[in-house]
Amino acid sequence: MHIAILAYPGISPFLLSTPLAVFGEPFLEAGHQLSVCANPGQLGGIGGLALTTHWPLARAHEADVVILPGWRDADEPVSADLLEVLSEAAARGALVVGLCLGAFGLAAAGLLQGRRATTHWRHTEAFARRHPDIQVEADALFVDEGAVLTSAGLAAGLDCCLHLLGRLMGTGEANRVARHLVAAPQRAGTQAQLLKQPTLGSSGARRLSEALEALRADPRYSPSLDELAAHVGMSRRNLSRHLRERTGGGLKDWLRRMRVAQAQAQLAAGARGLESIASRCGFADAHALRAAFRTELGLTPMQWLAQQPPGSRE
Repeated sequence: MHIAILAYPGISPFLLSTPLAVFGEPFLEAGHQLSVCANPGQLGGIGGLALTTHWPLARAHEADVVILPGWRDADEPVSADLLEVLSEAAARGALVVGLCLGAFGLAAAGLLQGRRATTHWRHTEAFARRHPDIQVEADALFVDEGAVLTSAGLAAGLDCCLHLLGRLMGTGEANRVARHLVAAPQRAGTQAQLLKQPTLGSSGARRLSEALEALRADPRYSPSLDELAAHVGMSRRNLSRHLRERTGGGLKDWLRRMRVAQAQAQLAAGARGLESIASRCGFADAHALRAAFRTELGLTPMQWLAQQPPGSRE
């Protein structure tokens, strides 16, 4: 498989590094190709950083996946050479990804008509006004429409790329890379973009982090909100606020996402028997496991497993 990342003058080094961090190491290790493609010449980056790449934009015409990591300014039209690459990729059936303001490029190339999409929260209203034929998911971290994917701002690009890696190489590999990057493997695309963060270093935030990690280590434990509040030394109301700020939802929502992620990893690793998997991952039974998969993924566990590529087990 060949993945092409499109670069351009003024590109954000962070956005460029995101797909490189996710796809570079595992894909090169697996014998796949990864190319950063741009027109000849230096690409001026932020703070005077100068970038160069060996591959021209034309190399992207050979790629199975084409990624546009952002764009300089939402009010500046995406350059014609990039739009041509995106249009050509879609026409021959390649998978096309627009990270952050890269969604504007996919829209300008006509790839998002009648589809759902997202972009950085500061520009979702302008995006919707400019493209009324697109169903803008303003609160989503990323949107997967099959042939095209779009993501919100900088950090959401990492979630989108990990999700895509799971599609291409299986959830087990995506979870492995997420652990390597010290990133959460279970952030769903529907999680809200704007999450207030607890005060860094506060004792309450540290105790909550420790408690959530303990729940990941033993997903069979199901504390009530009151029990967890007593454990971390917070009031029920204060704990609920911290959970919303940290995860975008309540305790039950977080537990469900975490347990589904663990069940995905076990299924990808070859575990069988839904009752046994359900028990190990903290679900009451296989029925509860199936219900959680439908809520989070819109699929049953077996439907999800059937979509994983061969050889994706850890």
